[in-house]
Amino acid sequence: MKTAMTLSQKILAAHAGLDSVSAGQLITAKLDMVLGNDITTPVAVKEFEKAGCDSVFDKSKISIVLDHFTPNKDIKSAQQCKCCRTFAKKFDLDNFFDVGEMGIEHALLPEKGLVGAGDLIIGADSHTCTYGALGAFSTGVGSTDMAYALSTGRTWFKVPPAIKVVLKNRPAENVSGKDVILHLIGITGVDGALYKSLEFVGDGVKYMTMDDRFTICNMAIEAGAKNGIFECDDVALEYLNGRYKGEIRRYAADKDAEYERVIEIDLAALSPVVACPHLPSNVKPASKLSGVDIDQVVIGSCTNGRISDMRAAAQVLKDRKVKRGVRTIIIPATNEVYLQCVKEGLMEIFINAGAVVSTPTCGPCLGGHMGILAENERCVATTNRNFVGRMGHTSSEIYLASPYVAACSAVLGHIGVL
Repeated sequence: MKTAMTLSQKILAAHAGLDSVSAGQLITAKLDMVLGNDITTPVAVKEFEKAGCDSVFDKSKISIVLDHFTPNKDIKSAQQCKCCRTFAKKFDLDNFFDVGEMGIEHALLPEKGLVGAGDLIIGADSHTCTYGALGAFSTGVGSTDMAYALSTGRTWFKVPPAIKVVLKNRPAENVSGKDVILHLIGITGVDGALYKSLEFVGDGVKYMTMDDRFTICNMAIEAGAKNGIFECDDVALEYLNGRYKGEIRRYAADKDAEYERVIEIDLAALSPVVACPHLPSNVKPASKLSGVDIDQVVIGSCTNGRISDMRAAAQVLKDRKVKRGVRTIIIPATNEVYLQCVKEGLMEIFINAGAVVSTPTCGPCLGGHMGILAENERCVATTNRNFVGRMGHTSSEIYLASPYVAACSAVLGHIGVL
């Protein structure tokens, strides 16, 4: 008798060439995309060469994006990027993105049509789970797993069990996907979904834009999840049509699929929230944190650097000034987003407000560059992690929020909403 499967399990079974799979089963599956960046690829290349590999499985199904310390901030980062360039040139990779072409990887790949519904994707970066927004199974792996996949186009998986997250009703004004996922992580904790699929369903899904969904799936890992995923619906199809270069394969969970837990979230009851130091699960209403003064605001990252995020920030900053003493750094996730900001006049709004705009880069999110914190400084960031020392000095503090809350806080000089 065929086993009832979740959405994630359906995709894994198809790529493993099996009629069905069940939670806990070990499988080997074919991959549609293997991703690396300037931090993780050099390690994978070293292992690739150590193993004596002399070819890649498919030069069109490998993406290398130089985004973490790019443009290079020092000699070490320059050497790492040189390693990536050499590898990409040697094997004539189709999808190599360097300065002038690159963007933040998890915004760039969907934008370029390199990932889509029904795909099985691994990336040597934990936030590879972003692409579940398109109805793909995507997850982060280590550089050694990436090395093996570069050569064979396959990898192994332990089939994850699933948690069903039911989104209900229409969200209130200024409540975004970032608020939804922070609220969920506040419920589960940072390990409450450990090695599980977070599968998002419900009538509230239709109110989640593609950018909302990218944000939600991006931070599934912050609940410990193996992946986050939405079923490919009309919203996803509209995004993929004319953009995605592969075959759209739509899967749906069986009605009698087994879930370890069901969590219901009433979107109408949510308000803008903030994750306080030093865990993404330390979630509090933004309105309750007005006494927390800040030194810096960062709006960008693979979580919230898309055009809707830029528009949300600009709507707040238009005809306003950031508070004197609050460094406000805005980082469009890709060149396409950057150009759209220029066309819509958002850059003028940002600069007139007293903010600065960076080239696309992960930059300060991981303590790389373009906004490192000194001792005892506080930052409101639209990034995904607020661990001790994540953005600089170990005594600094990071508060995670949506672009709306981040922009409001920049104007106020403390955490809050206008």
